[in-house]
Amino acid sequence: MAARCWVAGAVSLILAVALGGCRSLLPRQYEYEEELYLALDGSATMYVNASVPALVALRGLELDPNPRARIDRPRVRAIYESPMTHVTRVSTSRRAGRRFVHLRIDVADVRRLGEAPPFAWSTYRFERAGEEYVYRQVVGRPAGADPGHTGWRGSEVVAFRMHLPSRIRYHDAPSKQVERGNILVWEQPLADRLAGRPLTIEARLDTQSILYRTLWLFGLMIVVVLVLFATLLLWLVHRTRQHPPAAPASAAGHGVRSK
Repeated sequence: MAARCWVAGAVSLILAVALGGCRSLLPRQYEYEEELYLALDGSATMYVNASVPALVALRGLELDPNPRARIDRPRVRAIYESPMTHVTRVSTSRRAGRRFVHLRIDVADVRRLGEAPPFAWSTYRFERAGEEYVYRQVVGRPAGADPGHTGWRGSEVVAFRMHLPSRIRYHDAPSKQVERGNILVWEQPLADRLAGRPLTIEARLDTQSILYRTLWLFGLMIVVVLVLFATLLLWLVHRTRQHPPAAPASAAGHGVRSK
């Protein structure tokens, strides 16, 4: 009986650890998410992943939040197109009984992104200050409408995720952590975002990209290897000249006549 209890407890512990690990590997799902890939020249790629009710409530988009309604993709594209933004992809999905929209948007200059109506709730700054770049974004009040019945349970979260191109010197992300791939995340309960509680995003980063630094180190490593190889080759040549190999010994009986 004791052995069975021990085995059952061990199995339960293993399952709990495995399930916890699986949950940590699964990406967190947000009701509204802006994911920004920033380049040092100020250009960027923005991904927007959001439910239709969230787009209506937070950004005031004139879309039908009814989960049975068909999403008009050309209309969504037209809403996000502007002189500052160019939509390259629009797709949709369904989750938790709600329709979701997914967009990929090219941004020529992140400093002017707030001029595009869907991003007008934010102010963007990106400038060089001495030996670093400073990115600062302030997300203000939503400009939304009543989405009607949404099915929200009160645990929904919005997120602003950034992929930065160089080493991060400072950031004010609530987690205090930099995720792999130089990623920072600012999360906020959907209720707070609907209430217009301000959200400040700030990061300071190196003026050289990680890719540039990596290529420079890789090139330096190649040079070091070539120098070491050349040094070893010269040493071998020099040693061979100083100590030439001895001549092979004469065969036994060589030069002796037989009687």
